[in-house]
Amino acid sequence: QVQLVESGGGLVQPGKSLRLSCAASGSVLSINSMGWFRQVPGKERELVARITDDGSTKYLDSVKGRFTISRDNAKNTVYLQMDKLKPEDTAVYYCNAEWGITDRDYWGQGTQVTVSS
Repeated sequence: QVQLVESGGGLVQPGKSLRLSCAASGSVLSINSMGWFRQVPGKERELVARITDDGSTKYLDSVKGRFTISRDNAKNTVYLQMDKLKPEDTAVYYCNAEWGITDRDYWGQGTQVTVSS
């Protein structure tokens, strides 16, 4: 099993930056990929960015060129650097890990990001 702990959320003005961190513990060697999702009330959770074992990345179209996902394997941590933030980026952001042969999903507790002047 895997435990995910997020940090780095908060209130930020439009145009500013924020970095989220997600530290994984437990059976981390079986993690296949890690990613960030976000959710606003009344909407489905959506994939923001994902990074695989080989370093391949995937982004939601609306964040391409503004957000960057990266991972530090030595620290078992994945980061989401969010630049040029917009009010529509406001959401609860969740860290996700796909684990094992079946790509079982593990989730963090979520961290609130609010972009407002």
